[in-house]
Amino acid sequence: MHTIVQVDQYIIKSAEFAIPILDHLRNLVHKADARIEEKIKWGMPSFDYKGIVCQMAAFKHHCVFGFWKASIMEDEYGIFKDRGEAMGGLGRITSFDDLPPDEILIAYIQQAIQLNEDNVKLPSKPKSAEKKELIVPEYFIDALKEDPKALAVFQNFSPSNKKDYVVWLEEAKTEATRLKRLETAVEWIGEGKSRMWKYQK
Repeated sequence: MHTIVQVDQYIIKSAEFAIPILDHLRNLVHKADARIEEKIKWGMPSFDYKGIVCQMAAFKHHCVFGFWKASIMEDEYGIFKDRGEAMGGLGRITSFDDLPPDEILIAYIQQAIQLNEDNVKLPSKPKSAEKKELIVPEYFIDALKEDPKALAVFQNFSPSNKKDYVVWLEEAKTEATRLKRLETAVEWIGEGKSRMWKYQK
């Protein structure tokens, strides 16, 4: 289906209060730059030129409009409510009163387009250097110690295999379920099986 039609349908299917707001925002984006292309990304209208420029979405009681690179844009008029949140840039929009003046919004859209034109990238998110250490519950270790073979297998398991078993035990709603799972876990581990062995081809 052609994207423009998809965006039309998105707007038409939105809550009644949202339709004129989304229409207005869409028109402003195209007014700011005729080269903008419309796409549906992550289920909502996205406006692209050499990458995402801005997006909008409608919910039951409010709309949102945000700039993909809000965190590095100059906010001369202080219109951003939450710069870290790409979609929440202008905060909750429930009426035209919640929108900045058209000319300001157009200037911001043009600024966002310029960032894409200049190939300015968002700073990469720092990767967490520390991997969370998996805490194996005492009762699980004790049960494994009673079966030296199972303990040896468990110690050689990959971190994800260990985690699968720990999560399974910890998610048990009752003590009886946990004990039953514990018994099964020790048996499967002793046989060299991962928690998901039934689903692995």
